[in-house]
Amino acid sequence: MTRKQRRGIMIGGGVIVLMIAGLLVMTALRDTIVFFHTPSDVKAGKVKDGQRFRLGGLVLEGSIKRGGGTDVGFAITDKGSTIEVTYRGVLPDLFREGQGVVAEGRVDAGGVFRADTVLAKHDENYMPPEVAKALKEQGLWQHGKDDPVKAKGAGKP
Repeated sequence: MTRKQRRGIMIGGGVIVLMIAGLLVMTALRDTIVFFHTPSDVKAGKVKDGQRFRLGGLVLEGSIKRGGGTDVGFAITDKGSTIEVTYRGVLPDLFREGQGVVAEGRVDAGGVFRADTVLAKHDENYMPPEVAKALKEQGLWQHGKDDPVKAKGAGKP
């Protein structure tokens, strides 16, 4: 074998190893990537059955129902559609009606979102950028000049 052939085999082998490593990384990340959707997206069928995703919007006024222990039920709305949510755990201190919220979980067969994580609005000026963008796209943004998407350092303490 000539030097040129050995070099070609080494380069080819390196490319194959890198391709296999990339495939393994993509396969591992496939299950951990979580997409953001609004209640309108869910009602429109943009979410596959059993798919894990983040549901964002506003906590509907009068929808919070506390069960036994740490069980809580509430509804998330984007003013166009509303999804019922159930959660077992301790809610963030800033969680309340009319505030921005992002819940992570899955929709069950009955159309109820089963959340395993709930994130509440950070402070009086902050709303998760995805929620603010979705509300703006629907023409429902009501905070006037307080725009967390454009504000420098939005969401930072």
